[in-house]
Amino acid sequence: MSVMLFKLRGVEEDEADDIRALLEANHIDFYETTNGRWGLGFAAIWLHDETQLEQGKALIQTYQVQRYKDAQAQYAELCAQGEQPTVWKKIKQHPVQVFLVLLAVLIVAMFALLPFILL
Repeated sequence: MSVMLFKLRGVEEDEADDIRALLEANHIDFYETTNGRWGLGFAAIWLHDETQLEQGKALIQTYQVQRYKDAQAQYAELCAQGEQPTVWKKIKQHPVQVFLVLLAVLIVAMFALLPFILL
């Protein structure tokens, strides 16, 4: 009977690719389901053989711990160089997008509060 090994919702594509490669390298037989056309499905990696579940979970856990450590090291390196991402840097990178989002928030707030202001 098939058993779910790893949910793919919200997982970055490079991480999903790494996990697929990891499972293939360790000869773990799996298949994948997607969200479907309208995003109503259940994206996940499933195992054909239930007996490989613990091995697969251990491999993924080890991979995720290493990925976390790598991300921490990369962020620490950016901080040491003074290049860590900040809100101000993101605003400077995408000023039009920030302006449009703030404008949309103000319009929604105006329509939400307008009935109370007119009373």
